Amino acid sequence: MSESTASDTAVLDGTALLRTGGLSVRYGGVSANSDVDITVGAGEIVGLIGPNGAGKTTFVDAVTGFTKATGTVSLAGERLEKASPHRRRRAGMARTWQAGELFTDLTVSQNLAVAVQPVGLRAMLSDVVNGSRPPAETIDRALDLVGLRDAADQLPGELTLGQQKLVGVARALVGGTRLVLLDEPAAGLDTHESRDFGAELRRIAATGIGILLIDHDMSLVLDVCDRLYVLDFGKVIASGTPAAIQDDPAVISAYLGSPEVDPDVVAELDAADWSGAPSDPATGTQPSPTDAPEENR
Repeated sequence: MSESTASDTAVLDGTALLRTGGLSVRYGGVSANSDVDITVGAGEIVGLIGPNGAGKTTFVDAVTGFTKATGTVSLAGERLEKASPHRRRRAGMARTWQAGELFTDLTVSQNLAVAVQPVGLRAMLSDVVNGSRPPAETIDRALDLVGLRDAADQLPGELTLGQQKLVGVARALVGGTRLVLLDEPAAGLDTHESRDFGAELRRIAATGIGILLIDHDMSLVLDVCDRLYVLDFGKVIASGTPAAIQDDPAVISAYLGSPEVDPDVVAELDAADWSGAPSDPATGTQPSPTDAPEENR
């Protein structure tokens, strides 16, 4: 396994914002995650990559409490592995979903308001319709973080796809989020949109929010991430800066040896300018399946 050369002191001195210890998930006889140890510092963007079926989304499900797991999960030193998903959310941990559709008949700000209502879905929607909302500054701050303050009163259909993706991120950021786990947030974006999306992630991290990023857009991952973890068959096989793992035999084998890996991803991995990735930190909830992980996990 490659050694991390990241200079983030929050990780190196043991005070990481997110820390998992021996996190494991089993579905019957299948081990979806096995003893996964990951850290994310405040203001750090950490990438979690790996072939299809490696266990990336399962790991996010386990960290956020949507699937049963063994091991430890800590946020800023607070142990949360026994906490419910909404308790973890209140502690400052949020996530996005691969199928993170927006409410098309609600404005951008109303989509964010729904995300922070403290009660059931019916009551949340009722509060929005009846005008009961969280403090406006809470929503405005989240929109500022993703550069969409001016779009607050627009409907999602009036935005570009890239802007819609950022609304999904803002929805996770509203309400005191300290750590956000992004699961395929840039899916479907073209090169220009992906570049803009990455710039907004850096702006978010610059405020001190920690980001764990899962995405198959290797150009995005390599451009914005301070460190990377590589999962294969549920285990961490490499970790470190992009430059530190570029020639790791285990990483090359994981991608080139997997019959399910997207050949375009392999080409990007092979041709990417790894040295361009930063070495210093620049810086919702819906049901989750509990059966065996899908291929994109």
